[in-house]
Amino acid sequence: MKTLCVLQHVEAEYLGLLEDHFEARNIRFRYCRPFTPGASIPTSAEEYDGLILLGAGPKGIVSGDLIPSLGAELRLTRDFLDRGLPVIGIGIGACILTTAAGGGAEEAPMRFTLDYARRVVPDALNGHLPQTFPVAVYMRDRPVLPGTARALAVNQHDEPVVFQLRNNCFGFVGHPGIKSALIEDLIMEFEEAPDGTAETLADLRAVQGEIAANLGPIMVGLIQVTDLMEQSA
Repeated sequence: MKTLCVLQHVEAEYLGLLEDHFEARNIRFRYCRPFTPGASIPTSAEEYDGLILLGAGPKGIVSGDLIPSLGAELRLTRDFLDRGLPVIGIGIGACILTTAAGGGAEEAPMRFTLDYARRVVPDALNGHLPQTFPVAVYMRDRPVLPGTARALAVNQHDEPVVFQLRNNCFGFVGHPGIKSALIEDLIMEFEEAPDGTAETLADLRAVQGEIAANLGPIMVGLIQVTDLMEQSA
């Protein structure tokens, strides 16, 4: 059974709908919560088979209230990359991934948007990435892709919302397993919230079923490409 290290930056933002998909495939995940007293970030990837970098609500990587453990997270991410292990970055986690991989991040305001992504690589995720799918983004800053990365899906402004690094590392600007309750908890956890949050939250609730339906094929392709499932003898 393979084990994922999941770096959680704030209490409210977690794997969401992804948890059920990993559990159904006997993929273990272990949350690392550096924001809790006495917790620390692993110094290496030695005990794990992959890394997931979650979002951080209003916290940023180059602007606003910066993630306190950013330096240690970048070192850990580079260790996973150096070992050829899969890394999945979500929200600000996608910015951490691009920075560790030689790209970076650029300043962008805190925002909550709901958009439809458009696939631009036909065989993305072994052909399992849907042609169009809803993407909810709740974050600050924006990833800058290194030259070796390729966008797999873009939003209405042609900005990458799903991208691939190397063969087995992926960034999702919007949380693919988001729940409306997750956003509600983020709003309660932090005073800072984007304008129009109530309206976008209502829109998110309306497409929650569509997000869950599209997550199925996304996870099939993601698990295949990252090789996270144990092979049968």
